[in-house]
Amino acid sequence: MPVRRRPAHRALLALCATAATLATTVAAAPSSDTRTAEAVAAAPDDAAYDDTYYEGALGKSGGALKAALHTIVKDQTKLSYSQVWNALKDTDEDPGNASNVILLYSGQSRSKSANGGNTGDWNREHVWAKSHGDFGTATGPGTDLHHLRPEDVGVNSARGNKDFDNGGSPVSGAPGSFTDSDSFEPRDAVKGDVARMILYMAVRYEGGDSFADLEPNERVNNGSGPAMGKLSVLKRWNDEDPPDSFERRRNEIIFEKYQHNRNPFVDHPEWVESIW
Repeated sequence: MPVRRRPAHRALLALCATAATLATTVAAAPSSDTRTAEAVAAAPDDAAYDDTYYEGALGKSGGALKAALHTIVKDQTKLSYSQVWNALKDTDEDPGNASNVILLYSGQSRSKSANGGNTGDWNREHVWAKSHGDFGTATGPGTDLHHLRPEDVGVNSARGNKDFDNGGSPVSGAPGSFTDSDSFEPRDAVKGDVARMILYMAVRYEGGDSFADLEPNERVNNGSGPAMGKLSVLKRWNDEDPPDSFERRRNEIIFEKYQHNRNPFVDHPEWVESIW
């Protein structure tokens, strides 16, 4: 099946766009996809929490860094699955239209009130598929905002519980996304987001809290095993699509208002390479 290729300079362009966005507040983007260089309020820079929140992780690498980050991020306030609805209306609010949310894979702006399970609604997408480790919607990994995002019901169904990889056929309703029998490729603007959400889950859930030890691997079609792939692709996506202001703002809202823990790879995407 065809594998899509991106220009080599895409990462540089994305980094420049991120820097520009953080430097100033700009006019709201068109509602079709506000996840690009346009605008949300600037979030703290990468080092803002280094002397406080991440103090125990600094200077570490590899397994020691992963263990230190787990100790840091496992201290969180947990939400019920019903509470996730209202939280997502806040964390994923369209910066150009406060009445809407931005859908993860689709990039569309949709009314906050259109949440539900019917065609045309948006629902709660588990980026780490809830069957991978069989945690369902249990309070904990099943309700962790760091990997739950709004998505169109039909597109969510098309993704299903597939692992992440490049290639496949276009996904109806999600321009730039592709899928095949055992994998899903999100649009370029959120590839890094997906990678950082998956790797957060691997750090946060290490076999405690009565839940499975979640880990990335080099496979697709992981089924109900507590694993998600492909790690090499996720690492590449993390490099090619650095955190933008929407993702940083989202991390800040989750930390300040809801779970009181952070996704360390949004603050320090270079830690992905250090651990894996």
